[in-house]
Amino acid sequence: MYQQQIEAYFANQEPLLVDAVCRLVAIDSVEGSPAPGAPFGPGPAAALDEALRLAGEWGLTAQNLEGYVGCVDLNDHPDALHLLCHLDVVAPGEGWSVTQPFTPKVADGMIFGRGADDDKGPAAACLLAMKAVQELGIPLKANCRLILGTNEESGSADIAWYFARHPFAPATFSPDAGFPVINTEKGGFQPVFSMSWPVQEQLPRLRWLHGGLRINILPGEASAAVEGLSMHDVQPCARDITARTGVMFTFAHEGGLTVIRAKGEASHAAWPEGGNNALTGLVALLCALPLAPGPCRDALGALNALLPHGDYLGRALGIAQSEPVAGPLTVAFTLLEVTDTGLEGRFDSRVPLCATQDNCLKVAQAAFARHGFTFSGQQDSPHHTPADTPFVQTLLRRYEQYTGLKGECLSTGGGTYVRGIPGGVAFGCTLPGFDTHLHGPDERVRIQDLMLSAKLFAHIILDLCA
Repeated sequence: MYQQQIEAYFANQEPLLVDAVCRLVAIDSVEGSPAPGAPFGPGPAAALDEALRLAGEWGLTAQNLEGYVGCVDLNDHPDALHLLCHLDVVAPGEGWSVTQPFTPKVADGMIFGRGADDDKGPAAACLLAMKAVQELGIPLKANCRLILGTNEESGSADIAWYFARHPFAPATFSPDAGFPVINTEKGGFQPVFSMSWPVQEQLPRLRWLHGGLRINILPGEASAAVEGLSMHDVQPCARDITARTGVMFTFAHEGGLTVIRAKGEASHAAWPEGGNNALTGLVALLCALPLAPGPCRDALGALNALLPHGDYLGRALGIAQSEPVAGPLTVAFTLLEVTDTGLEGRFDSRVPLCATQDNCLKVAQAAFARHGFTFSGQQDSPHHTPADTPFVQTLLRRYEQYTGLKGECLSTGGGTYVRGIPGGVAFGCTLPGFDTHLHGPDERVRIQDLMLSAKLFAHIILDLCA
């Protein structure tokens, strides 16, 4: 009904969209220390200010709600549709080659930079869709509200704050995953385990280990230092572990210690099979070394048994399971710190609809307890919206209309703002088959995908609000 008008409007909007994305990507919006008006630090606050400034420049009504979220509205009617995007980003990490993380670059039909795909590009597409609807002048009976968050990557306290004060809309989607429709998000648990021991004097011994940056990123790098073994002592074992795991090792002699650096491939913890875990490779190597007997060596051996390299399904923990809608449970060992006196670590498990506390969390807790670890954590429920709801069917119908591709509902191990929102789904902005390098170096988004998304979102706003 509206497609011809929408296509005509967007014929010359690409430069505006690209500029908007680059303005947002240029801001380092990694979480920082809270400050007045900036509950998640100055970076997310600056990105929010810029997005709201952009909305104002485009003639949209925008407001900042105490630095937690920003809201952009088409009118003052009751909300019929919420669009949920976030402006905070994960840490840039290492290994960027196309550009620096916060120096956006346009090349080969793509925009490169941290947040280009997750989730600043989609936020700009939503703003452009709302601008289009407003300037087309089609009368609306209800409001579409874009909610711009600042804490999605670190717990979503922003969106919880908002919905503690404002009602849900009848329909909600978040363009923070991919197309077609993501109507199922796995549940999960991210427990903390620890153990302590007295300082061990007997050599050879592990002095320290550092692995992982964030709970939801499979480590691409990890390092450790051993005392009492030379590089020549360690290298034969390292070659064996590399042959078995693909994790590479380098060595240095620093301050009387042999420092071992492991190099794998980082990935999002929701899809651990897409990476190669440097941390589990390093633990496997340490377990192969002739370290002196003691609680540290025993703890490493237990971790190597409970969370072995390449076991992304939780078989060793005894929690492997799967069902047809959400697929298999996954496990990613993502954080570990070891010192002279103990260790603390975490893993990230994403669980399907059949998972319960009895067959997941409690089983893992018992397995760790048998090896003497303390273990604590909570298990979150999955999110599922039935595929046959009118809202989901509208999204699928418009997706097929604009892309010519089959519309279907999918599940994800990732999480978005819609978790816990009745009827909420993730929708956009990446078409199937394209790798955005999510949370990795050289994150990127295709400009054609953002333009398509903006057109699609404009039509859906009109479907629900006109």
